[in-house]
Amino acid sequence: MKYIYLIAAFNAFFFVILLLQKKNRALHDNILIFWLIYLGLYTGVYAFYSHNLFEHFPLLSSSFISLFMLHGPLLYLYTSSLALKKNALATRDFIHFVPFLLFNFYLFPAIFSSAISQGISLDHSPKNIEPPLLFLAFLLLTVLSGPVYFLLSIKLFRKLDVSISNNFSYSEDIDLDWLRKLVFIFGVIWSALMIIASIYHVLHLFSMTFCTDGLFLSLSVFIILVGYFGLKQKEIFIHYSMENQDYITDTPKKYAGSDLKEADAKEYAEKLKRYMETDKPYLNPSITLPQLANNVKIPSYHLSQVINEIFEQNFFDFINQYRVDEVKIKILDKKYSNYSLLGVAYECGFNSKSAFNRIFKKVTGQTPTQYKESNSN
Repeated sequence: MKYIYLIAAFNAFFFVILLLQKKNRALHDNILIFWLIYLGLYTGVYAFYSHNLFEHFPLLSSSFISLFMLHGPLLYLYTSSLALKKNALATRDFIHFVPFLLFNFYLFPAIFSSAISQGISLDHSPKNIEPPLLFLAFLLLTVLSGPVYFLLSIKLFRKLDVSISNNFSYSEDIDLDWLRKLVFIFGVIWSALMIIASIYHVLHLFSMTFCTDGLFLSLSVFIILVGYFGLKQKEIFIHYSMENQDYITDTPKKYAGSDLKEADAKEYAEKLKRYMETDKPYLNPSITLPQLANNVKIPSYHLSQVINEIFEQNFFDFINQYRVDEVKIKILDKKYSNYSLLGVAYECGFNSKSAFNRIFKKVTGQTPTQYKESNSN
Protein backbone atom coordinates (compact mmCIF):
# COMPACT_ATOMS: atom_id res chain seq x y z
CA MET A 1 0.00 0.00 0.00
CA LYS A 2 2.88 2.33 0.83
CA TYR A 3 4.18 2.17 -2.74
CA ILE A 4 0.78 3.14 -4.15
CA TYR A 5 0.81 6.32 -2.04
CA LEU A 6 4.36 7.11 -3.17
CA ILE A 7 3.44 6.59 -6.83
CA ALA A 8 0.50 8.95 -6.39
CA ALA A 9 2.73 11.55 -4.69
CA PHE A 10 5.28 11.26 -7.52
CA ASN A 11 2.52 11.74 -10.11
CA ALA A 12 1.24 14.81 -8.28
CA PHE A 13 4.63 16.54 -8.44
CA PHE A 14 5.17 15.37 -12.02
CA PHE A 15 1.90 17.00 -13.09
CA VAL A 16 2.88 20.16 -11.19
CA ILE A 17 6.11 20.39 -13.21
CA LEU A 18 4.14 20.03 -16.46
CA LEU A 19 1.59 22.63 -15.39
CA LEU A 20 4.32 25.11 -14.47
CA GLN A 21 5.59 24.87 -18.05
CA LYS A 22 2.15 25.67 -19.44
CA LYS A 23 1.99 29.04 -21.20
CA ASN A 24 -0.71 31.55 -20.27
CA ARG A 25 -1.87 29.64 -17.21
CA ALA A 26 -5.44 30.40 -16.18
CA LEU A 27 -6.83 30.57 -12.65
CA HIS A 28 -7.85 26.90 -12.68
CA ASP A 29 -4.28 25.90 -13.59
CA ASN A 30 -2.86 27.78 -10.59
CA ILE A 31 -5.43 26.28 -8.24
CA LEU A 32 -4.62 22.81 -9.59
CA ILE A 33 -0.90 23.39 -9.02
CA PHE A 34 -1.48 24.29 -5.37
CA TRP A 35 -3.98 21.42 -5.00
CA LEU A 36 -1.56 18.83 -6.41
CA ILE A 37 1.31 20.06 -4.22
CA TYR A 38 -0.94 19.66 -1.17
CA LEU A 39 -2.09 16.19 -2.29
CA GLY A 40 1.44 15.07 -3.14
CA LEU A 41 2.85 16.12 0.22
CA TYR A 42 -0.15 14.70 2.07
CA THR A 43 0.02 11.23 0.52
CA GLY A 44 3.83 11.18 0.65
CA VAL A 45 3.95 11.96 4.37
CA TYR A 46 1.21 9.41 5.05
CA ALA A 47 3.19 6.73 3.19
CA PHE A 48 6.15 7.10 5.56
CA TYR A 49 4.76 8.23 8.92
CA SER A 50 1.04 7.44 9.16
CA HIS A 51 1.06 4.60 11.68
CA ASN A 52 3.66 6.24 13.90
CA LEU A 53 1.58 9.41 14.00
CA PHE A 54 -1.60 7.65 15.11
CA GLU A 55 0.15 5.48 17.69
CA HIS A 56 2.50 7.99 19.35
CA PHE A 57 1.42 11.53 18.45
CA PRO A 58 -2.32 12.01 19.05
CA LEU A 59 -2.30 15.80 18.68
CA LEU A 60 -0.17 15.78 15.54
CA SER A 61 -2.25 13.01 14.00
CA SER A 62 -5.44 15.01 14.71
CA SER A 63 -3.93 18.02 12.97
CA PHE A 64 -2.85 15.72 10.14
CA ILE A 65 -6.41 14.47 9.71
CA SER A 66 -7.70 18.05 9.71
CA LEU A 67 -5.92 18.47 6.36
CA PHE A 68 -8.79 16.50 4.83
CA MET A 69 -10.78 19.72 5.30
CA LEU A 70 -8.69 21.32 2.53
CA HIS A 71 -9.59 18.77 -0.14
CA GLY A 72 -13.25 19.79 -0.49
CA PRO A 73 -12.63 23.56 -0.71
CA LEU A 74 -9.87 23.10 -3.30
CA LEU A 75 -12.15 20.88 -5.38
CA TYR A 76 -14.90 23.50 -5.15
CA LEU A 77 -12.60 26.40 -6.05
CA TYR A 78 -11.12 24.46 -8.97
CA THR A 79 -14.58 23.62 -10.28
CA SER A 80 -15.87 27.17 -9.81
CA SER A 81 -12.84 28.62 -11.62
CA LEU A 82 -13.86 26.56 -14.66
CA ALA A 83 -17.66 26.62 -14.39
CA LEU A 84 -17.94 30.32 -13.58
CA LYS A 85 -16.37 33.27 -15.33
CA LYS A 86 -13.58 33.90 -12.82
CA ASN A 87 -10.18 35.46 -13.45
CA ALA A 88 -9.05 35.63 -9.82
CA LEU A 89 -10.07 34.44 -6.37
CA ALA A 90 -12.18 36.81 -4.29
CA THR A 91 -11.69 37.44 -0.58
CA ARG A 92 -14.83 35.46 0.24
CA ASP A 93 -13.33 32.37 -1.43
CA PHE A 94 -10.84 32.03 1.42
CA ILE A 95 -13.70 31.60 3.91
CA HIS A 96 -13.80 27.95 2.83
CA PHE A 97 -10.51 27.38 4.68
CA VAL A 98 -11.74 28.83 8.01
CA PRO A 99 -12.92 25.47 9.52
CA PHE A 100 -9.45 23.99 8.92
CA LEU A 101 -7.78 26.97 10.62
CA LEU A 102 -10.19 26.90 13.56
CA PHE A 103 -9.59 23.19 14.09
CA ASN A 104 -5.83 23.76 14.33
CA PHE A 105 -6.20 26.87 16.51
CA TYR A 106 -8.18 24.63 18.84
CA LEU A 107 -5.45 21.96 18.85
CA PHE A 108 -2.53 24.36 19.32
CA PRO A 109 -3.09 25.20 23.06
CA ALA A 110 -3.36 21.47 23.81
CA ILE A 111 0.36 21.15 23.03
CA PHE A 112 1.16 23.12 26.20
CA SER A 113 -1.56 21.78 28.49
CA SER A 114 -2.16 18.15 29.41
CA ALA A 115 -5.55 19.11 30.85
CA ILE A 116 -6.70 20.38 27.46
CA SER A 117 -5.14 17.53 25.50
CA GLN A 118 -6.85 14.76 27.51
CA GLY A 119 -9.20 12.81 25.29
CA ILE A 120 -7.93 14.40 22.08
CA SER A 121 -7.01 11.31 20.13
CA LEU A 122 -8.12 9.61 16.94
CA ASP A 123 -7.68 6.20 18.55
CA HIS A 124 -10.03 5.17 21.34
CA SER A 125 -8.57 6.00 24.75
CA PRO A 126 -7.80 2.93 26.93
CA LYS A 127 -8.41 5.04 30.04
CA ASN A 128 -12.09 5.59 29.21
CA ILE A 129 -11.50 9.33 28.92
CA GLU A 130 -14.33 10.92 27.00
CA PRO A 131 -13.12 13.17 24.14
CA PRO A 132 -14.07 16.87 24.41
CA LEU A 133 -17.30 17.82 22.67
CA LEU A 134 -15.56 20.54 20.67
CA PHE A 135 -13.03 18.02 19.39
CA LEU A 136 -15.88 15.71 18.32
CA ALA A 137 -17.55 18.68 16.63
CA PHE A 138 -14.43 19.37 14.58
CA LEU A 139 -14.16 15.69 13.65
CA LEU A 140 -17.77 15.82 12.50
CA LEU A 141 -16.96 18.88 10.36
CA THR A 142 -14.06 16.95 8.85
CA VAL A 143 -16.38 14.04 8.05
CA LEU A 144 -19.00 16.33 6.47
CA SER A 145 -16.53 18.53 4.60
CA GLY A 146 -15.94 16.12 1.71
CA PRO A 147 -19.57 15.18 0.95
CA VAL A 148 -20.76 18.79 1.34
CA TYR A 149 -18.20 20.14 -1.12
CA PHE A 150 -18.87 17.33 -3.55
CA LEU A 151 -22.54 18.39 -3.55
CA LEU A 152 -21.62 22.06 -3.94
CA SER A 153 -19.42 21.16 -6.90
CA ILE A 154 -22.28 19.23 -8.52
CA LYS A 155 -24.44 22.34 -8.08
CA LEU A 156 -21.81 24.33 -9.99
CA PHE A 157 -22.17 21.98 -12.95
CA ARG A 158 -25.83 23.00 -13.22
CA LYS A 159 -24.76 26.63 -13.49
CA LEU A 160 -22.24 25.61 -16.13
CA ASP A 161 -25.02 23.94 -18.15
CA VAL A 162 -26.97 27.21 -18.14
CA SER A 163 -23.88 29.16 -19.19
CA ILE A 164 -23.14 26.72 -22.02
CA SER A 165 -26.68 26.95 -23.38
CA ASN A 166 -26.56 30.77 -23.29
CA ASN A 167 -23.09 31.22 -24.78
CA PHE A 168 -21.96 28.24 -26.85
CA SER A 169 -23.26 26.37 -29.88
CA TYR A 170 -21.45 23.19 -28.81
CA SER A 171 -20.74 21.43 -25.52
CA GLU A 172 -17.89 19.04 -26.32
CA ASP A 173 -14.71 19.70 -24.31
CA ILE A 174 -16.37 22.45 -22.26
CA ASP A 175 -19.04 20.51 -20.36
CA LEU A 176 -16.42 19.18 -17.89
CA ASP A 177 -17.77 15.65 -18.33
CA TRP A 178 -14.57 14.14 -16.92
CA LEU A 179 -14.80 16.26 -13.77
CA ARG A 180 -18.51 15.54 -13.33
CA LYS A 181 -17.84 11.80 -13.34
CA LEU A 182 -14.84 12.18 -11.06
CA VAL A 183 -16.79 14.25 -8.53
CA PHE A 184 -19.73 11.85 -8.54
CA ILE A 185 -17.70 8.63 -8.23
CA PHE A 186 -15.32 9.90 -5.58
CA GLY A 187 -18.13 11.72 -3.81
CA VAL A 188 -19.83 8.36 -3.26
CA ILE A 189 -16.59 6.60 -2.27
CA TRP A 190 -15.48 9.43 0.02
CA SER A 191 -18.89 9.60 1.75
CA ALA A 192 -18.88 5.82 2.29
CA LEU A 193 -15.40 5.93 3.84
CA MET A 194 -16.38 8.84 6.07
CA ILE A 195 -19.40 6.87 7.26
CA ILE A 196 -17.07 3.98 8.11
CA ALA A 197 -14.83 6.38 10.04
CA SER A 198 -17.88 7.61 11.98
CA ILE A 199 -18.89 4.04 12.78
CA TYR A 200 -15.38 3.46 14.07
CA HIS A 201 -15.68 6.35 16.55
CA VAL A 202 -19.25 5.62 17.62
CA LEU A 203 -19.45 1.81 17.61
CA HIS A 204 -15.73 1.01 17.90
CA LEU A 205 -15.84 -1.14 14.77
CA PHE A 206 -13.04 -1.42 12.21
CA SER A 207 -9.81 0.46 12.99
CA MET A 208 -8.39 3.91 12.43
CA THR A 209 -5.77 2.51 10.08
CA PHE A 210 -8.46 0.79 8.00
CA CYS A 211 -10.34 4.10 7.67
CA THR A 212 -7.35 6.24 6.78
CA ASP A 213 -5.83 3.65 4.42
CA GLY A 214 -9.10 3.59 2.49
CA LEU A 215 -9.24 7.39 2.32
CA PHE A 216 -5.66 7.73 1.11
CA LEU A 217 -6.05 4.91 -1.40
CA SER A 218 -9.01 6.70 -2.98
CA LEU A 219 -7.07 9.97 -2.77
CA SER A 220 -4.17 8.36 -4.64
CA VAL A 221 -6.40 7.33 -7.54
CA PHE A 222 -8.00 10.78 -7.49
CA ILE A 223 -4.57 12.46 -7.77
CA ILE A 224 -3.66 10.55 -10.92
CA LEU A 225 -7.00 11.21 -12.62
CA VAL A 226 -7.42 14.89 -11.71
CA GLY A 227 -3.79 15.58 -12.61
CA TYR A 228 -4.02 13.88 -16.01
CA PHE A 229 -7.31 15.43 -17.11
CA GLY A 230 -6.65 18.75 -15.39
CA LEU A 231 -3.41 19.11 -17.34
CA LYS A 232 -5.35 18.94 -20.61
CA GLN A 233 -8.25 21.13 -19.49
CA LYS A 234 -8.50 24.43 -21.34
CA GLU A 235 -10.11 27.63 -20.16
CA ILE A 236 -13.82 27.68 -20.99
CA PHE A 237 -14.69 31.37 -20.81
CA ILE A 238 -11.93 32.99 -22.85
CA HIS A 239 -11.62 36.72 -22.24
CA TYR A 240 -12.86 38.96 -25.04
CA SER A 241 -11.36 42.42 -25.41
CA MET A 242 -14.22 43.77 -27.58
CA GLU A 243 -16.34 46.40 -25.89
CA ASN A 244 -19.79 45.19 -24.81
CA GLN A 245 -18.99 41.65 -25.94
CA ASP A 246 -18.91 39.21 -23.07
CA TYR A 247 -20.25 35.87 -21.88
CA ILE A 248 -23.67 35.81 -20.24
CA THR A 249 -23.55 33.82 -17.01
CA ASP A 250 -26.81 35.11 -15.51
CA THR A 251 -30.09 33.28 -16.06
CA PRO A 252 -32.56 34.75 -18.58
CA LYS A 253 -34.89 35.75 -15.72
CA LYS A 254 -32.49 38.55 -14.86
CA TYR A 255 -33.34 40.56 -17.99
CA ALA A 256 -35.86 42.51 -15.92
CA GLY A 257 -33.29 45.27 -15.34
CA SER A 258 -32.30 45.51 -19.00
CA ASP A 259 -32.36 48.89 -20.75
CA LEU A 260 -33.27 47.32 -24.10
CA LYS A 261 -36.40 48.96 -25.53
CA GLU A 262 -39.06 46.91 -27.31
CA ALA A 263 -38.55 48.72 -30.65
CA ASP A 264 -34.79 48.17 -30.47
CA ALA A 265 -35.31 44.51 -29.60
CA LYS A 266 -37.45 43.98 -32.71
CA GLU A 267 -34.88 45.78 -34.86
CA TYR A 268 -32.11 43.61 -33.40
CA ALA A 269 -34.19 40.49 -34.09
CA GLU A 270 -34.68 41.40 -37.76
CA LYS A 271 -31.00 42.26 -38.11
CA LEU A 272 -29.99 38.95 -36.54
CA LYS A 273 -32.39 36.95 -38.71
CA ARG A 274 -31.04 38.54 -41.92
CA TYR A 275 -27.48 37.87 -40.84
CA MET A 276 -28.19 34.23 -40.01
CA GLU A 277 -29.79 33.66 -43.42
CA THR A 278 -27.20 35.48 -45.51
CA ASP A 279 -23.87 34.89 -43.75
CA LYS A 280 -24.73 31.56 -42.12
CA PRO A 281 -22.43 31.94 -39.06
CA TYR A 282 -23.79 28.66 -37.71
CA LEU A 283 -21.55 26.84 -40.19
CA ASN A 284 -18.67 27.75 -37.87
CA PRO A 285 -18.68 24.81 -35.40
CA SER A 286 -17.17 26.91 -32.61
CA ILE A 287 -19.35 30.04 -32.92
CA THR A 288 -20.08 31.65 -29.54
CA LEU A 289 -22.42 34.38 -28.34
CA PRO A 290 -19.66 37.04 -28.02
CA GLN A 291 -18.40 36.23 -31.52
CA LEU A 292 -21.89 36.49 -33.02
CA ALA A 293 -22.55 39.67 -31.06
CA ASN A 294 -19.38 41.21 -32.45
CA ASN A 295 -20.34 40.21 -36.01
CA VAL A 296 -23.82 41.77 -35.87
CA LYS A 297 -22.66 44.75 -33.76
CA ILE A 298 -25.09 44.06 -30.92
CA PRO A 299 -23.99 43.95 -27.25
CA SER A 300 -23.84 40.37 -25.93
CA TYR A 301 -26.34 41.04 -23.16
CA HIS A 302 -28.92 42.48 -25.58
CA LEU A 303 -28.31 39.75 -28.14
CA SER A 304 -28.87 37.08 -25.50
CA GLN A 305 -32.06 38.83 -24.40
CA VAL A 306 -33.36 38.98 -27.99
CA ILE A 307 -32.67 35.28 -28.58
CA ASN A 308 -34.30 34.28 -25.29
CA GLU A 309 -37.35 36.54 -25.39
CA ILE A 310 -38.17 37.06 -29.06
CA PHE A 311 -36.98 33.77 -30.57
CA GLU A 312 -37.83 31.97 -27.29
CA GLN A 313 -34.66 29.86 -27.39
CA ASN A 314 -31.29 29.83 -25.71
CA PHE A 315 -28.21 30.45 -27.84
CA PHE A 316 -27.33 26.74 -28.09
CA ASP A 317 -30.77 25.76 -29.44
CA PHE A 318 -30.98 28.86 -31.64
CA ILE A 319 -27.75 28.06 -33.52
CA ASN A 320 -28.35 24.33 -33.73
CA GLN A 321 -31.86 24.85 -35.09
CA TYR A 322 -30.27 26.53 -38.11
CA ARG A 323 -27.74 23.70 -38.40
CA VAL A 324 -30.48 21.07 -38.38
CA ASP A 325 -32.45 23.01 -41.03
CA GLU A 326 -29.28 23.18 -43.15
CA VAL A 327 -28.76 19.41 -42.76
CA LYS A 328 -32.39 18.77 -43.78
CA ILE A 329 -31.77 20.67 -47.02
CA LYS A 330 -28.38 19.19 -47.88
CA ILE A 331 -29.28 15.65 -46.88
CA LEU A 332 -31.74 15.55 -49.82
CA ASP A 333 -29.60 17.62 -52.21
CA LYS A 334 -28.10 15.61 -55.06
CA LYS A 335 -24.89 17.65 -54.76
CA TYR A 336 -24.29 15.92 -51.45
CA SER A 337 -25.37 12.41 -52.51
CA ASN A 338 -21.79 11.20 -52.18
CA TYR A 339 -21.51 12.57 -48.63
CA SER A 340 -22.17 10.42 -45.61
CA LEU A 341 -24.66 11.73 -43.06
CA LEU A 342 -21.77 12.65 -40.78
CA GLY A 343 -20.03 14.41 -43.68
CA VAL A 344 -23.14 16.51 -44.25
CA ALA A 345 -23.32 17.25 -40.53
CA TYR A 346 -19.75 18.55 -40.53
CA GLU A 347 -20.56 20.73 -43.53
CA CYS A 348 -23.44 22.25 -41.57
CA GLY A 349 -21.48 23.18 -38.45
CA PHE A 350 -21.71 20.14 -36.21
CA ASN A 351 -18.39 18.97 -34.77
CA SER A 352 -19.20 15.50 -33.44
CA LYS A 353 -21.33 12.52 -34.38
CA SER A 354 -22.93 12.18 -30.96
CA ALA A 355 -23.95 15.86 -30.81
CA PHE A 356 -25.34 15.71 -34.35
CA ASN A 357 -27.49 12.63 -33.69
CA ARG A 358 -28.72 13.91 -30.33
CA ILE A 359 -29.64 17.41 -31.51
CA PHE A 360 -31.16 16.29 -34.82
CA LYS A 361 -33.49 13.84 -33.09
CA LYS A 362 -34.40 16.44 -30.46
CA VAL A 363 -35.43 18.94 -33.16
CA THR A 364 -37.08 16.62 -35.70
CA GLY A 365 -38.16 13.65 -33.60
CA GLN A 366 -36.29 11.37 -36.00
CA THR A 367 -32.74 10.15 -36.40
CA PRO A 368 -30.89 11.51 -39.46
CA THR A 369 -31.19 8.10 -41.15
CA GLN A 370 -34.94 7.92 -40.51
CA TYR A 371 -35.42 11.44 -41.82
CA LYS A 372 -33.49 10.74 -45.03
CA GLU A 373 -35.36 7.49 -45.67
CA SER A 374 -38.80 9.02 -45.05
CA ASN A 375 -38.11 12.07 -47.26
CA SER A 376 -35.93 10.57 -49.98
CA ASN A 377 -38.82 10.61 -52.49
